[in-house]
Amino acid sequence: MGTLILIVEDDGDISQMLKELLAGQGYDTVQAFSGTEALLCMEKRVPQAVILDLMLPGMTGEDVLCSIKEKHPQVSVIVSSARDDVQARVSLLRAGADDYMVKPFDTEELLARLEAVLRRSAEGGKKLAGEQGEVLEYKNLRVFTENLVVQAAGQEVALTKREYMILELLMRHPGKVFTKCNIYESVWNEEFLGEENAVNVHISNIRQKLAKACPHETYIQTVWGIGFKMG
Repeated sequence: MGTLILIVEDDGDISQMLKELLAGQGYDTVQAFSGTEALLCMEKRVPQAVILDLMLPGMTGEDVLCSIKEKHPQVSVIVSSARDDVQARVSLLRAGADDYMVKPFDTEELLARLEAVLRRSAEGGKKLAGEQGEVLEYKNLRVFTENLVVQAAGQEVALTKREYMILELLMRHPGKVFTKCNIYESVWNEEFLGEENAVNVHISNIRQKLAKACPHETYIQTVWGIGFKMG
């Protein structure tokens, strides 16, 4: 089987256009026209990536995104929306979106972004696959690299793929201060071009999730003017 892309789009013309575009690039595709249908499709076969429209009938695109990332954090999700405000982008990053495209979008740009998220996912998987059986520990925090499980005070914490990779990076070098550039280029595997907000959002998301499990403990310390470290 080839790389499977799930297209979640209620507009029939756009959905068909995406299907033909991706098929022409050698991708396998599945079409879903609502959020409920998308989740049913994923129960049958988990895709490598999802192109997700936000404006869906019934279940919202935001809810679909959260459900996907909760059950399948390794699946890359590119959100497509007519909304182009910063708050919308930040909210979706917090929910685990891997990329965001504003409609109407250029098809060549979509293909490039899809290739990028798939490449990052594959490289992150290779990195983690080579470290099977290792357990990283810091305070009462444990990271099981074989199955990507994170526990805080014995309670499992569900992280997205990128959140996990950031936490693992910091925990491998608990005394080292990582700049935002260090973190971005290590996790996103792309040149850092001032994408501070992406790093800040993911760090904030990790802190919030760990705080729910252990509210009186601090794991990630901000080193002002430099970056972050375990502390």
